[in-house]
Amino acid sequence: MVLQARNKHREAAPKPPQPPRVSQSPLRGAPDVGAGEPGPERAPPSPGRKGAAGRKGPRAETAAPSAGGGLGGRLAARLRWALGLRRAGRGRTWTTLLLAAFAAVLHWSHITHLFENDRHFSHLSTLEREMAFRTEMGLYYSYFKTIVEAPSFLNGVWMIMNDKLTEYPLVINTLKRFNLYPEVILASWYRIYTKIMDLIGIQTKICWTVTRGEGLSPIESCEGLGDPACFYVAVIFILNGLMMALFFIYGTYLSGSRLGGLVTVLCFFFNHGECTRVMWTPPLRESFSYPFLVLQMLLVTHILRATKLYKGSLIALCISNVFFMLPWQFAQFVLLTQIASLFAVYVVGYIDICKLRKIIYIHMISLALCFVLMFGNSMLLTSYYASSLVIIWGILAMKPHFLKINVSELSLWVIQGCFWLFGTVILKYLTSKIFGIADDAHIGNLLTSKFFSYKDFDTLLYTCAAEFDFMEKETPLRYTKTLLLPVVLVVFIAIVRKVLSDTWGVLAKQQTHVRKHQFDHGELVYHALQLLAYTALGILIMRLKLFLTPHMCVMASLICSRQLFGWLFCKVHPGAVVFAILAAMSIQGSANLQTQWNIVGEFSNLPQEELIEWIKYSTKPDAVFAGAMPTMASVKLSALRPIVNHPHYEDAGLRARTKIVYSMYSRKAAEEVKRELIKLKVNYYILEESWCVRRSKPGCSMPEIWDVEDPANAGKTPLCNLLVKDSKPHFTTVFQNSVYKVLEVVKE
Repeated sequence: MVLQARNKHREAAPKPPQPPRVSQSPLRGAPDVGAGEPGPERAPPSPGRKGAAGRKGPRAETAAPSAGGGLGGRLAARLRWALGLRRAGRGRTWTTLLLAAFAAVLHWSHITHLFENDRHFSHLSTLEREMAFRTEMGLYYSYFKTIVEAPSFLNGVWMIMNDKLTEYPLVINTLKRFNLYPEVILASWYRIYTKIMDLIGIQTKICWTVTRGEGLSPIESCEGLGDPACFYVAVIFILNGLMMALFFIYGTYLSGSRLGGLVTVLCFFFNHGECTRVMWTPPLRESFSYPFLVLQMLLVTHILRATKLYKGSLIALCISNVFFMLPWQFAQFVLLTQIASLFAVYVVGYIDICKLRKIIYIHMISLALCFVLMFGNSMLLTSYYASSLVIIWGILAMKPHFLKINVSELSLWVIQGCFWLFGTVILKYLTSKIFGIADDAHIGNLLTSKFFSYKDFDTLLYTCAAEFDFMEKETPLRYTKTLLLPVVLVVFIAIVRKVLSDTWGVLAKQQTHVRKHQFDHGELVYHALQLLAYTALGILIMRLKLFLTPHMCVMASLICSRQLFGWLFCKVHPGAVVFAILAAMSIQGSANLQTQWNIVGEFSNLPQEELIEWIKYSTKPDAVFAGAMPTMASVKLSALRPIVNHPHYEDAGLRARTKIVYSMYSRKAAEEVKRELIKLKVNYYILEESWCVRRSKPGCSMPEIWDVEDPANAGKTPLCNLLVKDSKPHFTTVFQNSVYKVLEVVKE
């Protein structure tokens, strides 16, 4: 197959920065006007507002100014108000919007071309595209396919809410279990799109025959949004393109300068492989969820910076919370770190109790909405996130009692922190016991295994996978080569210096009764604490550096902040500093981009294609299959056969099933394994010899993992090795190729 030529070198020349304006206010808490951007006006503190007198240089949050020009003018005025550019002209706001749109298009084009270069997706057959969605990706896409191919949309939704194929013989509500709202929404859009195009008479896809050579049969390949897989992937890439627009606006707003937005976007591109994996694994939950976390954190930043809160900001935060949590079961852990960071910001005195209480209420409402939309998913109510919200709400309610404690300010901070930490853990334990929930127990075991020698079957399955191991030692080195780490360290040190300066006076006074201090710029302290939380997550679990690296890119925008580096910009033009840093970053950054562009391949998996075709034409539609989790996702998606286990490992019952299925790779007796498979009503077992010998690191082959779980049989020959040679008498070989061996379970 001839690969299409692609233009991989796309460079955007940013507009030169506007000349800087000198701040008119000599106050220590002067607003950040950024590099060439006017800052928000500052009004004197209102004497009627509680605690206003103690605030150093508060900002006045005015209503959005009216603007002429119809809808466009109102939109521009609203954006100027939201970004703190109230004194800026309409042209500046539209320039920010246009630059954000350009960043979105650039990122969309980048990830689209990387995906196409890697797999030659446009020239694959329907079966090959489905096989390209490995492991969890295939499982999630299968529900999109179900709704798309159903007689009606509602019928398709009913089918996934009463699913009989995923955990046979159980009937489960997959919409409750697997965070499938993105597939439901995309399937509805696809059905609407194809119907409208059919009515108008516009062709939505083009199909042709592709000759594969090497004795392989020709395949039909279709390209265009009328093809379900192409539509599905296209929407994901559009969403993640829009995410880059949010990053530009985020960096601009946080730093007070469009140069900050430019720094954020370029840092993201220069460290693209460390920031995202959407171009390699589009259907994963993070691809749908993470863009809404960017929006959510931008709104949190706005709320922390604003003096007066409006309902619109809180409603927007609630909606972004819901859109972040619904697609991804891991979102609750990320929001836990955010709530912890905000609580620490409150304890030290950078936000008042009223503002934090409103944020907590919004999080509670968001959690309740997700609980309802997830049909009562109990993992949400028994999570550390939910427990933390309740404990912080209780601490805020008890603030008058805390103030009566005759201790120093530092001691009071420690007391509140201990209340939050131990209260959250205890409440989480109690709610899990009351509701009888053990679905997230493996998370605690996984973290325990990181610090101690604890091992069990489930934790070893996780820690033996590279993405769940500790962060690679090379990762900080890669950050350093692009100068991302040095720049972020400089910003972080500047924020820490500000915090120490602010708090030293309060702690030195040893106040015990009067605690009304209110510091400025709490959003900077929040971002520093959030950086520490993401760093801890990224170090413990390498996969979670996908939170750390983008946040570092956002933090890098603060190199343009006059709040932190105004002393430098009085001597040196801010544009000169920023472009010098970006020029140095681009040396390794451009090499990283070139490495990505040089990845050219073509997806092909002939052994699995033979397996799927054999299953389709040689087994009954109700034949039940078991095997490795990644393969089971493909069997369900492409062959539409019932399976007993799958890659979504967040359910205690499913983990128990998988352990039974994986006993085929243990040292147990064949008769014992067969007996357990019969209890699961398995007809066929797909054995993969590579799973017998594959070893990512010492102690991580399947027989070695089973030695930890089943020490009584240690030393015996693994069952899989015996069955590869001869499957009789308990199993019968019915299909075999270079990778897969299908064993029919002999009924007793």
